[in-house]
Amino acid sequence: MSDLERRLAAYLALRVPDARSVEVSGLERIHGGASRETSRFVLRYQQDGQRIERRLILRRDPPGSLIETDRRVEFAAYRAFHGSGVPVPEALWLEEDPAPLDFPFFIMEELTDLESSIQALLSPPYLPLRAKIGQRKWTILGEIAQADPARLGLVGLMPPAALEQCWQRELTHWERVLDEDELEPQPVTRAVIRWLRRNPPPPAQKLSVVHADYRTGNFLFDAEGEIRAILDWEMAHLGDPLEDLAWGLGAVWQWSRDGLAGSLLPRAEAIRIWERASGLRAEPSALLWWELFSCVKGQGIWVSGGREFQDGVNHDPVLCMSSWMMGNSQDRAALALLGHLP
Repeated sequence: MSDLERRLAAYLALRVPDARSVEVSGLERIHGGASRETSRFVLRYQQDGQRIERRLILRRDPPGSLIETDRRVEFAAYRAFHGSGVPVPEALWLEEDPAPLDFPFFIMEELTDLESSIQALLSPPYLPLRAKIGQRKWTILGEIAQADPARLGLVGLMPPAALEQCWQRELTHWERVLDEDELEPQPVTRAVIRWLRRNPPPPAQKLSVVHADYRTGNFLFDAEGEIRAILDWEMAHLGDPLEDLAWGLGAVWQWSRDGLAGSLLPRAEAIRIWERASGLRAEPSALLWWELFSCVKGQGIWVSGGREFQDGVNHDPVLCMSSWMMGNSQDRAALALLGHLP
């Protein structure tokens, strides 16, 4: 048992009622996360004369990341949607004191025998299921947009914005990220910001929970084409639901290079499914605004990751590679939306 496993076992012994002989094993890092160090492990303990085994996920704050987020918000989002029509893993324990594991963290259940990778999605046996998975993906997103943040208990934790100010708050935030973190000028993104400010979108149709990274690769699906869990709620906030739709439609997530939104469905079909599930309308000019905003947000994420790596705050090569590889793709996506690329 490693030192971190021993410390994790000691922590959980205090959190599981009447647990005895608590053991943690198989702690294994899952690489690729943007804002948390994610690891899987097995928890075993005795309780009421029975031997219990649970497969769990540890989401621990890193010293630096692609994006700075609040673990309380991510944990609350999992808690709010668990048991609803929006499938998520069960969030179990949140710890904000860094003492037990050096950094704040939370723990949730692991859902096993499922896939999330783009490579799997574009290969047998999952390839024929893309349309079914796409139908579920955009339906679930519509259900997130339709949900009432107040009834979910999220309004106190996620600051609301007036409907006409949702766009301003988000654009200002990501412009500030660029101001603080860019390592070199970003002329395309700066031009997009100017366009966005000159052409503001209409007020949001409603204030919704915005997942903010709802894309192919951030959900788990099974061999029947059912989506079993929506993951990575670290950027969740209250805002315009078109933000989520636009992000998921982004060209940088079309890994299959066949023009399908999220490598799953034709764009128009994805939008129709979302509109039907959400009860909202994706008015074309408003959606275009949010798609261009997505390019600004995306560039902010890649720039921030590059800064963390450059400054030596975090040595995870994911930050360096994402900043290098995705920055150009994000610029090309923005230029295409503005009609400057074929």
